[in-house]
Amino acid sequence: MRVPRMSFTLTSASVVVLSMVLGACASSDPDMISRDNTQTMSQVQDGVVLSVRKVTVDGSQSGVGAAVGGAVGAIGGFAGSGVQREGQVLGILGAVAGAAAGNAAERLVTKEDAIEILVQLKGGERRAIVQAKGAQNFEPGDAVIIVTTGNKVRVTKAPK
Repeated sequence: MRVPRMSFTLTSASVVVLSMVLGACASSDPDMISRDNTQTMSQVQDGVVLSVRKVTVDGSQSGVGAAVGGAVGAIGGFAGSGVQREGQVLGILGAVAGAAAGNAAERLVTKEDAIEILVQLKGGERRAIVQAKGAQNFEPGDAVIIVTTGNKVRVTKAPK
């Protein structure tokens, strides 16, 4: 039994959209702690916020978007013709275009707004930390703590 081309192409496109949406669910939210960081000792440093500015964290290019986009493009291109040789050429062109589009889509959906917080530690040293914008708002003069767990760092307001 043969699957209609249009149905197969729509199913493939749905897979691409679903994988992009799931990729967007990955977050660097400072209010969400990874399971790997539970029941571990973290280093804590006291400091004061010197400045805060909005920044954008560039989206990732893991290759998943390009791979999925290329596969869908190849299938769609090949299905676009009833002639074997023409379908192969269209499949290759579709794969290239799909890979480029998938890569761009992955980069777009994984881009996120963040903040850069410049903190002066009690000893006088300064640190700059970029993190996703969480529930807390930081202002210059706020007492904060820098929590370091492994190679992950986050800033949170100091308890009063």
